[in-house]
Amino acid sequence: MTATKTNGPPPGRADEQAPVLVLLHGGGPGVDALGNWATVRPALSASFRCLAPDLLGFGTQVTTGEAGGGTPLGPRAWARARARQILSLLDRQGLRRVHLLGNSAAGGAAALALMAEAPERVDRAVLMGGAGTGPPPARVPFYEQPTAESMRATLARLVADETPHRDLLDELAPRRLEQALRPGAEAAFRAMFAEPPPGGPPPVDPAGVRTPVLALHGERDRVSPVEVSERLAEALPNGRLRVVAGAGHWIHVDRPDEFCELVGEFLSA
Repeated sequence: MTATKTNGPPPGRADEQAPVLVLLHGGGPGVDALGNWATVRPALSASFRCLAPDLLGFGTQVTTGEAGGGTPLGPRAWARARARQILSLLDRQGLRRVHLLGNSAAGGAAALALMAEAPERVDRAVLMGGAGTGPPPARVPFYEQPTAESMRATLARLVADETPHRDLLDELAPRRLEQALRPGAEAAFRAMFAEPPPGGPPPVDPAGVRTPVLALHGERDRVSPVEVSERLAEALPNGRLRVVAGAGHWIHVDRPDEFCELVGEFLSA
């Protein structure tokens, strides 16, 4: 496994004594940490020391993501592999205990797997969009029609209303398209949503995750219904749910100020 790279800290970051927050990006085609967290990382970095790695199968880790020569592993195995990736990162940086912010079926699922595997390493966590605990997508998005238009439409579906975000989506789409078409990216992406092989790891049982967790879900999420986070928060022994009015799947884009306030208040409690 190659070393996990993290994006450098933005201006105005918190001091070295501030709590560490690991930002785990979502799982859309062509995603990376830099683009995923651009709208909120500067604000979060005022209170936390933020680490934002590219997860296995994405960005700088796309070749690493082709575990087993591209053999479909299924979402559970991918979540555990990414949890181990983050634990390795924490060990290398000498970090004993951190907060987690996990976005959707990639980052959220990895955060759940990490809390199940090494609960002593996580203080508190915020999980977005159901954390991959809902049903898998009916089809693999974008790669059925890998064009610039398809990528732009894929991104538009992540916000409640694209009108106020057109410039951002127009800026993100070419970068996401380029990364989604890199060698190995499609194979890794398809493997994440493949049927788990016989004998694969069981799903994480939220009832066994005792870490305090805030589940955030956009009221107008078109990717995952609110009910997914409702069930997750109910199953977690120390879970709570906050539905963000007017937000889509990308809560941090639709409601960045409210998002940062909710995250900061919960992690600092």
